[in-house]
Amino acid sequence: MSAGYDVIVVGAGHNGLTCACYLAKAGLKVAVFERRHIVGGAVCTQEDIIEGYKIDVGSSAHIMIHLTPVVAELELEKFGLEYIDCDPFAYAPMPDGKGSIFFWKDIEKTCDSIATISPEDADRYRKFVAEWERLNEAVFEAFLKPPTPMNLFRHLILGSRSSNPAEMLRKIMTSYGSLVRETFEHEGLRAALCWLAAQSGPPPTAIASGNFLGWHSMIHRSGVKRPRGGSGALTQSLARCLQHYGGEIFLNAEVEKIELADFSVKGLRTRSGERFESKVIVSNAHFHTTFLKLIGKENLPTELLERVKQTRVGNGFGMIVRCAVSSLPDYIAFPSNSKPAECHRGLQLLCPSMEYLENAYTDYLKGRPSENPCALAMTFSAIDPTIAPEGKHTLFIWGQYYPYKLSNHENWEDIEKREAEKLINVVNRYAPNVKDSIIDYFIQSPVDLECRIGLLRGNVMHLEMDFDQMFLFRPLPEMSSYRTPIKGLYLTGASTHPGGGVFAASGYNAAKVILKDLKGLRRFFC
Repeated sequence: MSAGYDVIVVGAGHNGLTCACYLAKAGLKVAVFERRHIVGGAVCTQEDIIEGYKIDVGSSAHIMIHLTPVVAELELEKFGLEYIDCDPFAYAPMPDGKGSIFFWKDIEKTCDSIATISPEDADRYRKFVAEWERLNEAVFEAFLKPPTPMNLFRHLILGSRSSNPAEMLRKIMTSYGSLVRETFEHEGLRAALCWLAAQSGPPPTAIASGNFLGWHSMIHRSGVKRPRGGSGALTQSLARCLQHYGGEIFLNAEVEKIELADFSVKGLRTRSGERFESKVIVSNAHFHTTFLKLIGKENLPTELLERVKQTRVGNGFGMIVRCAVSSLPDYIAFPSNSKPAECHRGLQLLCPSMEYLENAYTDYLKGRPSENPCALAMTFSAIDPTIAPEGKHTLFIWGQYYPYKLSNHENWEDIEKREAEKLINVVNRYAPNVKDSIIDYFIQSPVDLECRIGLLRGNVMHLEMDFDQMFLFRPLPEMSSYRTPIKGLYLTGASTHPGGGVFAASGYNAAKVILKDLKGLRRFFC
């Protein structure tokens, strides 16, 4: 076995790199092993997919990381990271082409926009944001700590500051589909808010999902931002930060096995046969990949094996089409002559009604791609011309809902172009110039998401984000604080608290836990 490290991190996703940076900054000898040729995992941008364009292959919009201290504490701007504000952060054209809603960071500007289609809802929205912002300030404090009972009680119970705690609890425990209907009147506003809430995975009917809608209040604080040069500029800056502090990164170095002795980690073996020693290993890989493949079923106690296998990955839920285009969408509801305009700066929410969204999910439950999918369009070249050739643009179209396993026994490789065209057609209904503007496109079906960036069954959140798989229960109660029953093995990434998204909270939290343990300060309550 080769010379060892204080800590080895498996996987160079943004949480793995964040964790590694904090550990290296603390003076530890750290190495990161990545199976791909580039760092980033699901926060990655490549220039070899469509010639002349910088194409994301995972997350594109960065929201919650700006509520954490990570960017400032690691001084990522010194390592080349530059964020661009996407303001307005969302745009929702009405399906009849008569009116639009712009969601600005400034709440009053947003309310003014809502008032153009529903004056009554403008006031409701103002009250909604204020009510949920108070709760979610406390929730976010809980996100930046391991989800121990003490932390959850301190922040979620004592810190919520609600004037009517029982009513607030009811709203949290209801579905976000029910909550949006009871809170707002205009169907276009309801659909836009619900479609944005649906990005976390659970459907509008999921119980205890009310705060997926309520979390909208925090976007007014964080905004939506975009790294100049592509989403992967974040992970590239993290890699440079890690190397600055003496950390090492091994690319094209797929980990084949985490090696154990007496149920303690002793190192790892790569697919090429090299061995590296460490008594502390942090896995940024998917929870199932970590335990069922890297540790191995044969090395797990029967009860633990069954409980790992029972955590729900689900059947995928989305796909994305990455387009190179000659011009930006020219929306009927907000004509711009295809020039960069307010409607192109953020997330373009293309969902005409709640019924439309619910029907799309019903198709998915039957094991087939949505006949009429909801679309989220992103045109980041409108604010960052470095990602496309001069005079050209990018158009990314995320759609839901798309099962990984299809009930009619079709194969994704046979139908992905058909489904991509359906998504393009959705955008074209709102902006009829889109189809003719497409120069080339790259499809990420649920299968591609799995094969390319390790998102099993195409679930971009790793594990389903239902209430019983969140907080203390993610991924399992005894592993929710990033430690595992295997001595020296820790977890980070979307499989752990607080879940998926460009967040970095998991990497930040895991690093703090590891540093406490290595200093001999491990306690039951963090």
